[in-house]
Amino acid sequence: MTKGLFITLEGPEGAGKTTVLDMLLKHYQEQGKKIYKTREPGGIPIAEKIREIILHPAHTEMDARTEALLYAAARRQHLVEKVIPALEEEAIILCDRFIDSSLAYQGYARGLDMDEIWNINQFAIGEVMPQLTLYFDLDPEVGLERIHKTNNREVNRLDLEDLPFHLRVQEGYYKVMERYPERIVKIDASQSLEGVLNQAIEIMDKYIDNNI
Repeated sequence: MTKGLFITLEGPEGAGKTTVLDMLLKHYQEQGKKIYKTREPGGIPIAEKIREIILHPAHTEMDARTEALLYAAARRQHLVEKVIPALEEEAIILCDRFIDSSLAYQGYARGLDMDEIWNINQFAIGEVMPQLTLYFDLDPEVGLERIHKTNNREVNRLDLEDLPFHLRVQEGYYKVMERYPERIVKIDASQSLEGVLNQAIEIMDKYIDNNI
């Protein structure tokens, strides 16, 4: 059994979780914690290649099941190469998205059934699950507006989906939170960046103090 902490950040497009993740990394590095960051899909070369295929704006013909399987494949390789080794070092690893994204996006928003997506991913991840997940909640309209105002942000295929899709993603996340209330903590991402960061630090500090 690994002894590190696996903490994931989740949320709809434009919720600001990636920005906050970088700020959390800096905060805990300054405290002397052994902490790493990564992302899904991606984090290691093979998974980054799969990311390019999944998220390329030109790949609009991609079948929903193909999308789900590619996410699971990228997730497996990422776990083996990066997440599990970090946990074996007894480090904290912060991951931008994990299995909850697949449940919300492919399982609920794509209508593939969350249990089927879970079964695919259980084969991929084995027994590895996050101990803590920060869910950044934001109205999809606001998130999409943020995306279009941010010049240096990657605009991917999922960003180009219509508003009803993103509304279903948010509903999907609410369903996921109902499944895992002991693991997922909701953060109001509509507040100031400082407010979001402080809330995230408060949640993480409490968890770290109780588990390390």
